Amino acid sequence: MSPLAQLVAEELAQPVDPRVSNMAKALAAKYPDASKAVLFYGSCLRESQLDGLMLDFYLIVSDYEAAYGDSWLARANRLVPPNVFPFEHDGLMAKYAVLSEADFRRLNSPETRNVSVWARFAQPSRLVWSADADAQAKAIDAVSRAAPTLLAAAGSIDGEAPLDWWRRAFALTYSVELRAERKSRSNSVVDADPARYEQFSAPAITEIPSDATGGGWARRRIEGKLLSVARLVKAAFTYSGGIDYLAWKINRHAGTQIEIKPWQRKWPLVAAFVLVPKLLVKGAVR
Repeated sequence: MSPLAQLVAEELAQPVDPRVSNMAKALAAKYPDASKAVLFYGSCLRESQLDGLMLDFYLIVSDYEAAYGDSWLARANRLVPPNVFPFEHDGLMAKYAVLSEADFRRLNSPETRNVSVWARFAQPSRLVWSADADAQAKAIDAVSRAAPTLLAAAGSIDGEAPLDWWRRAFALTYSVELRAERKSRSNSVVDADPARYEQFSAPAITEIPSDATGGGWARRRIEGKLLSVARLVKAAFTYSGGIDYLAWKINRHAGTQIEIKPWQRKWPLVAAFVLVPKLLVKGAVR
C-alpha cells in the first residue's frame, strides 16, 4: 500500500457517531444484493450535534442492475451519475448518492473532467460500512485517487506552498458547480484542518502522473454547470418529493422564493423545465 493509500485507509477508518454507523448499515440493507460500501462525508463530519442536520452519504453498489433491477433508475444512474435519494433513520435525516464500484473509481480519477466526486473525496470522509475486505480495499483505492486528481487538474505553480495549492484547487472546483457557498468557502475547507492537508500534500503530489496536465477549466465550467442542471432535473423524479427538492435547490442557489403549485406536482417534468431556467435568469450558472 502506498503512503497516500495508507493515509486514506487510516482516515476512512476513524470512528464516527454510532448513529451514523447504524444509519449506514440500515442504508446498505435497503440494497441487500448490491451494497458494497457506504461513505460518510461533508460538513457533518465536523459536527457533534447531528439532530436537524442533513447527513451526506455515498452508497457504492456492485452495479446498477443489482441495485434497482430492470428499472429506469439503473439507466438514469448510468447516464447521469449519481442518483440521489432521501433517507431517514432513528430520527436522523440524510441524502445519499448511488454509484457503482466502477463509476466511483472512474469519477475519482483523471479519466473524467467532472469534478463532483474527486473534489469531495479529496476532502476527509469515513468508510462507515463495507460488505467485505474486497469492497473495503476497492473503496480505499478509489478515494486514494481523488487528491492527486484534484491537485493535477489545478496544475502546479513554481514556489507555491502546498496549502495554497490545495486552496486554489478547491476554488477552481467550486467555480465549476452550482453552489450557494461564498467564494471563501474553498479556503475554509483547507483552513478547517490545515494539518491534515499538510500531511496529505507530499504523498498526494508523489502520486500525480508525470504526464498529467492541468487546465481546461473553462470547458469544465460549461460542462459542470450543464451537468448540475441535468442532475437537478433528474432529481425531480428520483428524489422523493423531488419537485420540492428541486425548488429548494434553486431557491438556495439563486436566492429565489419559488413555491410549488399543484399543477407542478402533477406534471413534474414540465415543471422542471420551467424551474431550471430560473437558475440561468438569476445568474446562478456563471
